[in-house]
Amino acid sequence: MFLIHRPLDTGTRLNQLFDETLRAWPTLGGQDGSLVGSWMPAVDVLEESDTVRIAAELPGVKPEDVKISLENGVLTICGQKHQVAEEKTERVHRYERTYGSFERSFRVPESVDADKIRAGFENGVLTVTLPKVERAKPRQIPVETR
Repeated sequence: MFLIHRPLDTGTRLNQLFDETLRAWPTLGGQDGSLVGSWMPAVDVLEESDTVRIAAELPGVKPEDVKISLENGVLTICGQKHQVAEEKTERVHRYERTYGSFERSFRVPESVDADKIRAGFENGVLTVTLPKVERAKPRQIPVETR
């Protein structure tokens, strides 16, 4: 009798790699294996002619758990993602979501008007808008004829 070796499909192999990676992570939470500690949200920083925008993905974070500060030219976004008590079931197969504190800091250019910085939160995305001071905005200079 011959055994036929079939290569694993891509999805199965990716799941195996994912499982191997997660097994190597330290768990800082309880006996349930949940990951608790610190995490780093993904952030986009975009510059436009009159503003700089920072957009941070904060799924599962409540707006009241986010703090934004500006000190010595550094904007800091920090907060906490709390673990929600899951419904008790007979068996848990996997906990992969991370919880805990986060912090991101960004050097703010001198062209930003610190008194007009605003923040909004929608659909799990925090957007911090940093308007530029009037003198830093690009402007057109008309050419005069004599």
